[in-house]
Amino acid sequence: MSLGDFLNKQFIRVIQWNESEDGVLSYRYPMQDMEIENGGQLTVRETQMAAFINEGRIADVFGPGLHTLNTRNLPILTDLLNWSKDFESPFKSDVYFFSTRLQMDQKWGTATPITIRDKEFGAVRLRAYGNYSYKVADPRMFFTQVCGTRQRYLAADLEDQLRAMIIEKMAGIFAASNVSFLDMASNQSALATRIAAEIKPGFAALGLDMSQFIVESISLPDELQKIMDQRIGMSMAGDIGKLTQFEAAESLEEAAQNTGGTAGMGVGLGAGAAMAQALMGQTRPAAAQAGVAKFCMECGKPLPQGAKFCPECGKQQ
Repeated sequence: MSLGDFLNKQFIRVIQWNESEDGVLSYRYPMQDMEIENGGQLTVRETQMAAFINEGRIADVFGPGLHTLNTRNLPILTDLLNWSKDFESPFKSDVYFFSTRLQMDQKWGTATPITIRDKEFGAVRLRAYGNYSYKVADPRMFFTQVCGTRQRYLAADLEDQLRAMIIEKMAGIFAASNVSFLDMASNQSALATRIAAEIKPGFAALGLDMSQFIVESISLPDELQKIMDQRIGMSMAGDIGKLTQFEAAESLEEAAQNTGGTAGMGVGLGAGAAMAQALMGQTRPAAAQAGVAKFCMECGKPLPQGAKFCPECGKQQ
């Protein structure tokens, strides 16, 4: 290189990166037609790391602080570049910055329900969603496995890959947990801990560290939830006969309170009589089974066993 070429070159004295937006994981400092001055300053902020990349290979990594760039503190880079003293700038490498801030509130969820075996209901399909947080922990690994030489690499570029990893591990853990769907709500925290433990090695292989993993909800598809609600309702009702009696008694009380004129009274009395008959009909089998005497529906007198007509009023039973 001639002296004129050397003087026409642009040399960088200070290298730093101010993050202009959220979600940027790596950023390549613009170096086209420029070289770093020997003795220049590299500023790495508390939430950052920086790496020198020479011909696609990481030469040095710098943590937070102010670094002077010279041959004394860049032994690896010195060996790679074979420093030239003939008016050549010794720093021709690309500089990449990595954000080590937490990427918070990253969403995950099942795009379609996953099918697992349930010890109470057999095979069920589940939906689940939640959030997680992570950060870049190993710039070398992240550069070689993920971002490469791109100008910028965003959290959004990695979102689908991480979500797929989470769903894969989650499905296996749910299937092997032996926890019924009805008990999963009370075990969400324990399930989240197990899923996080399974996922962390996969994140580490990408140069990332998972800081938090949360399961917010586990649910059934709408059609299965309706069936579940019906089953729970029947279980809560217990004896259907008692439920029918209770409903008939409530209706009878409402009919008795109907005071809307003669017509309304007639309707109320008719409905009350019909419901009373239904109520008596529900109690008859139980009374017969228990050996309790029957009574006439008309006059209320005791009836002989097996009588079809009341001996007092003649009402058919």
